[in-house]
Amino acid sequence: MTIDIKTVHKISRLARIKIEEESLESLKTDLNHILGWVEQLSEVNTSNIQPLYSMALDNMPRREDQITDGNYPEAILANAPEAEFGMFVVPKVVE
Repeated sequence: MTIDIKTVHKISRLARIKIEEESLESLKTDLNHILGWVEQLSEVNTSNIQPLYSMALDNMPRREDQITDGNYPEAILANAPEAEFGMFVVPKVVE
């Protein structure tokens, strides 16, 4: 399968992307190269390969959750523009 300029126009319209006329030829070439790579993938024998349903491994090591408060509120509040009573002061957003 090859892509022509008319197909590039149709793809750009469907994707709602404005493509300048002078870049149509290079885009056509790039899309044809991509299709060539996809055709190469179809040549790979995958008959004995099991489908991959997830990238997550079921047996990944996990650590025990530890709940802490950090124990350094002064250092955190030092970064705030304004703090009062150990809390951040923010402008009122609901009237």
